[in-house]
Amino acid sequence: MQLINLGIVCALGAHAEQVWENAVRGSQTGMQPCPLAINQGESQIAGQVHDADLPPLSDLAPTMATRNNQLAAAAYAQIAATITELKQHHGAERIAVIIGSSTSGIREGEVALTHYQTHHQLPQGFIYGMQEMYSPAQFIADLAGVSGPSYSISTACSSSARALMSARALLRADLADVVIVGGVDSLCRLTLNGFRALESTSSSYCQPFSRNRDGITIGEGAALFVATKDSASATAFNIELAGAGHSSDAYHMTAPEPHGRGAIAAITAALEDANISAAQLGYINLHGTGTRLNDAMESNAITTVGAAHVPASSTKAMTGHTLGAAGAIEAALCWLTLRHDQGQRPLHVWDGQVDPELAPISLYHRQNMAPTSDIQHCLSNSFAFGGNNVALVFSKIQNGE
Repeated sequence: MQLINLGIVCALGAHAEQVWENAVRGSQTGMQPCPLAINQGESQIAGQVHDADLPPLSDLAPTMATRNNQLAAAAYAQIAATITELKQHHGAERIAVIIGSSTSGIREGEVALTHYQTHHQLPQGFIYGMQEMYSPAQFIADLAGVSGPSYSISTACSSSARALMSARALLRADLADVVIVGGVDSLCRLTLNGFRALESTSSSYCQPFSRNRDGITIGEGAALFVATKDSASATAFNIELAGAGHSSDAYHMTAPEPHGRGAIAAITAALEDANISAAQLGYINLHGTGTRLNDAMESNAITTVGAAHVPASSTKAMTGHTLGAAGAIEAALCWLTLRHDQGQRPLHVWDGQVDPELAPISLYHRQNMAPTSDIQHCLSNSFAFGGNNVALVFSKIQNGE
């Protein structure tokens, strides 16, 4: 499956080039106090998209006027011309939509419930369907004017990584010629309060793999790829989803298996599917949430599969943890790493305090960021509640293949 175009909006920027420029310089400008205070009235640092970078809610159909769909619309606008061209070539019925999300329109549901508590009725115009998980996929399909298979996947923080796997399966089964695939999630009190209740949120900026790490920082964003069987019908950067692996270790509802067995299984399967060894990887985008348990198990998994020497970073310190959108946004950073072909990688932003209890891995930060050429393969990890693990390998397509 080739990934021929990308639309993205997140705390790192409003389009792909801005996201890339900020990722390689380690920008945290989008990490700011969130205007959505949690139950105790406290504010949390969160990865936020500027309102000015989104289309106004008034531009959306009333039944689809959600923050989630604003993010999706901003990402879709960047690939709209490509989709228009592909519709002419393949037909609208041969273009599918698969979206990963975990919040959908819950933010608007929260506003509606607040109104209900005061007025004892839901606000006029509130549509319950805004909250349904299918809503983002339906919105994008309507926006694109396509009529192929359309659905959402919601497996918490692996949602949009699984959407990419599903897109590849759909293309291989010849159920579509093109897939608009990715993820979108918006900030809402449900997730801010939920992770605080689990005692999983950072007191400030998250510090993945630091000895001082104390939890995650939530974020929002959207990333949409145009995926095709081949690049004949459009101008392409020759990058493919070369390997995918998944596992469900079901160790605990919210905690990872301590030794990373499920992560190891997913990474090993992805490398085998891509027909490469860990030694051939040029970059790893770590799941890297900044929690004590995740970073311990992931560093062990990376070491166990033989990738401890591979330059790696967790970009959640710059984007926040975008939950259902994380897999797609972090896949996008791998895609951009391969596309730019300059030996640069997204920086690992942290306090530089090594945790001696973690298995040593090669974090790519300001003190060791010398670019290297010829990055051919990137790995992106996404691990979710319930032991739902996904690993994806993205590769440059060699001439003649």
